[in-house]
Order: sequence, then structure tokens, then C-alpha cells
Amino acid sequence: MSALTFHAGPRALDRIRAQGLRPDDIAVIPAAAGGPKGLIFRALDQWLFGDWLPRAPRERILIGSSIGAWRMAAACQRDPVKAFERLGELYSGQRYTSTKPSQDQIDEVVQGLLREFVRGHEDNIVSHPQHRLHLITVRGKRALAAPGHKYAEMRGFAAAALHNLASRDRLAHLMDRVVIGDARADASWLRSSFDSFTTEFAALTRENLAAGLLASGTLPMLMKPVRDIPGAPPGHYWDGGIIDYNLALPYARMAEQEPGAIVLYPHFSEHVVPGWLDKALPWRRAARGPNRGWLDNLLIVAPSPAFLGRLPRGKIIDRSDFQHYGLNHDARILAWKQAMEEGERLRDAFAAFVEKPDIARILPL
Repeated sequence: MSALTFHAGPRALDRIRAQGLRPDDIAVIPAAAGGPKGLIFRALDQWLFGDWLPRAPRERILIGSSIGAWRMAAACQRDPVKAFERLGELYSGQRYTSTKPSQDQIDEVVQGLLREFVRGHEDNIVSHPQHRLHLITVRGKRALAAPGHKYAEMRGFAAAALHNLASRDRLAHLMDRVVIGDARADASWLRSSFDSFTTEFAALTRENLAAGLLASGTLPMLMKPVRDIPGAPPGHYWDGGIIDYNLALPYARMAEQEPGAIVLYPHFSEHVVPGWLDKALPWRRAARGPNRGWLDNLLIVAPSPAFLGRLPRGKIIDRSDFQHYGLNHDARILAWKQAMEEGERLRDAFAAFVEKPDIARILPL
């Protein structure tokens, strides 16, 4: 059984059927939120950014939220193979002294992780010759504009959950999308309004890189909001996955400028869930909604059920592992390292498909 499944929109399928899957055609790589889940792509990420994509240098937009933003920052370092190795070690190596660590302790651990991850690599990340990094964050407004204490924040996000249950459009009353991105990129497909959320753009710089990465992965209630990112609109910032969990963005707009462009999306499943609050709402999945045409040029490569069955605990690693293993950090770290090693089969399966594409294996989104 193959370790990977393939799902494509009609435009991406036509391009692959005509010319195979070529690095020349890859214009955008999204990377989803999802915490530890992103670690299973370590070997695939290393091969993509260290071998396959460099065979066809071109401008590419790398866009992510939360762990996805961190992965794409690794891709922009001078040696992406080493960067992904370091990210896997640092992220899996988180240790806490309590099964319910305080905000201060989580902030201290995560900020230390990010400092170690980007220190000395800032200029390479923000000025990569081909890659154009974009970090997605969320800025609160109204009840979430500046909650004065934890309980005010809890009430604000409780209101957000109720708003979102009624309508994703209503969630836009409480938060804006802020993209901290490479100013060299055109990205007109992203800059024009496409949903109910106000989308602000800020130029990615050496000075706001660390704060942007931290904000993109700041979990509500578990971590303190990031305040007033340099060069971005003032305010309180949280995890970009709240709005853009699986990055359901209007990729098909790129066809106006580059008809053959493909969006290559290594993802945890074949489903594209718009926001974190939509996870339990299957009718919100992007391929089923009114904006399904956004994904026409998208190719998802996702772990197969057979692959997942071979992982520790028979599932993709995720944040629930912190509770499952408790303070036995060595056991959790070992399990996560085993999952990353199993991820080498994802790399090998993708490389084999690139070498000899089997169109029959590509299913519709």
C-alpha cells in the first residue's frame, strides 16, 4: 500500500495529465496549522526544498499558519535540510514541568524554541532568492481587540465560537486576517478581497520575523497574545489557524497570470477545513462549499490510512500526545521521532510518483 494519496482540482489534474508533475509548475506551497502534525513531513520537506524544487528555480510563494509558517521559514533558510532537521528536534523536544503548564511557561518554551530556530538565519529567511515567505496571523477586534485578562479572552473566544457556528462570515466581526509577507511578491491573487475577513498586509522584515512566527502559532488561552508586531497594524495577535486552519485560499485566481501554475499542498488529509473552529463542521470543507473553484489548481498529497496505521498509537501525532504521555517526555519524544522517521516513506512515495506519475491514483478533491 502506498504511503500517499493524491487529490487534485480539475485544472491541476489536466496539467499533470499533459506534462507530468514538474517543479517548474509549482508556484505556491501552502502549509497548514496543526502543531506536531507538521513534523511527519520533515523528510518530504527536506527533499522538496533541498532537491526537487531547486532543479527549477523560480519565484514561489510559501504561505503558512502556525506550524506551517514555521515549516516554510525552515524552507527559506540557506540549508533547508538542516533547518527542517533542527525544527523537528526543537519542536519535539519541548518539555514542561506540569501536565497543565502556565501561559508563562509555555511562552518561555516556545519563544526559546523560535529563538534557537531563527537565530543567525533571519536575513536568509526574509531575503531568499526565490522563495517569498508569507505568515498568516489573526488580529482581534471588538471583544478580542485588547482583552485585559484571561477571562476576558475566554469570553471573547467563546463569542467567536458562537459567531462561527452561525456563520463563518460572522466570525469576521471579531478578528482580522493579517498576512506578514515578502514585499517582493506580487501575490495579487491573495491581495484582492476574497471573503468576509478584512485582510491586512505587512511587509516581512528581519525585525518582525520572530514576532510574526510567534504570533502565527500563539494558541488562544494557552499562550499570551503577541502585541503590536513591528510594521503590522497595532493590536493583539493569535494563531493564524483560527481563520486559516487549512488555508482555503483563492488559489485559482493565479490562472489569470499563469494558467499552468500548480499549488502543491502536502497536507494531513484530503479535506481542506477553512478555520480551526470549522473542524467539527464537515459542511464547511472548502471543496464542498460555494468557493470550491478556488482549489481548481490545487494538488494535495496526504498520508494514506495505511501509513497512519504504522505510526505510534496508530494515528498522526498531535497535541493530544502531551496529555497522553504526561510528564514522560522521553516517551513522547521517542514516538514523535519514530513518526518523523516513518515520514521518509512519504518522501519516497512522492519521489516515485514524480518519476513516473500514475494519473489513475489522483482522485478529485
